[in-house]
Amino acid sequence: MYNWQQQDWTQFSYKIDEIEDKLYAFREKIGYLQGVLKLLPQKYHTQTLQDILVAEAIKTSEIEGEYLSRKDVLSSIKNNLGITEKKEEVRDVHAKGIANMVTNARATFQQPLTKEVLFEWHEMIFPTATKITVGQWRNHSEPMQVVSGAMGKEKVHFEAPPSTQVPKEMEAFITWFNDTAPNGKNPIKHAPIRSAIAHLYFETIHPFEDGNGRIGRTIAEKALLQTLNMPLLISLSHSIESEKNLYYDALKEGQKSNHITNWILYFVDVILKSQTHSEELIHFILQKTKLFDIYKDQLNERQTKVINRMLKEGVKGFEGGMTAKKYMSIAKTSKPTATRDLQKLLQLGVFVVSGTGRNTSYQIQFPE
Repeated sequence: MYNWQQQDWTQFSYKIDEIEDKLYAFREKIGYLQGVLKLLPQKYHTQTLQDILVAEAIKTSEIEGEYLSRKDVLSSIKNNLGITEKKEEVRDVHAKGIANMVTNARATFQQPLTKEVLFEWHEMIFPTATKITVGQWRNHSEPMQVVSGAMGKEKVHFEAPPSTQVPKEMEAFITWFNDTAPNGKNPIKHAPIRSAIAHLYFETIHPFEDGNGRIGRTIAEKALLQTLNMPLLISLSHSIESEKNLYYDALKEGQKSNHITNWILYFVDVILKSQTHSEELIHFILQKTKLFDIYKDQLNERQTKVINRMLKEGVKGFEGGMTAKKYMSIAKTSKPTATRDLQKLLQLGVFVVSGTGRNTSYQIQFPE
């Protein structure tokens, strides 16, 4: 029996004393991030927001097995934020759609949730869909099931309420969401708890034919930001995608009962990991900026191009390090020129070397 089939459905309960330590850690991280962001020049703040939104758009899609053009996602985000002199071209309409949704959700987090907002988000992420109904609740008579396994050997992990119940269930969900907001009738004090419940509640109803995961994670972020009453720079999907099997397992367990302490513990951990990633991203952006401030006049065009390509990989770093062969490919240059450029970068202290002979590789050394 699933949670929605039980008598206490929507009367979610949890043991606050088991969650308090994680809530304290969350508040500490909030304080730290607020302090850093206040000291961050506007251009770095914009860069962080851009990178966070790109990560959210890409990772929330990857969780569902959809791999988008990062270039098109980035261009869409930049267009939406108005940080380009002229609109950049975006060829992938799906990249544009998911970028539009995450940007819209971030910009309007303080506004109440409505079915019209949810329908608009749904239309954004399925701009060319023909095989599913877009912009309205599902209405098919077949059971809405989450399954895995080969045809004929499917394993049902979860079955959502039948389509006939969806309008009533979603009306109740939207009312609950708005009532638990800071200015609602029954506000939930702790942002991570409200975010966790909102996601589980929505995913259990599974109101759309497709796209429930992407919209459900957006709802979780809206709940988090709304309760905090600040546009926090985090990507929940970035943390979920890194261990998505754990996410699906936690969701499956959470849909067995309306006592959801374990689900909340899991979800607060996701939020904490997202905060840590934001801290690392801000630090990385500051390091990157300082690097170019110090060395920009000492680098030639090839070196700048290679360094930018390495930095494009973000916090995780350039896998395998830079090699002479990779340098030649990226800079479109000869081996002697690549060798000279790499030696100059070593002398400047921009690169550090590891390994010898054929195993020689280089990594960026950020200034202290």
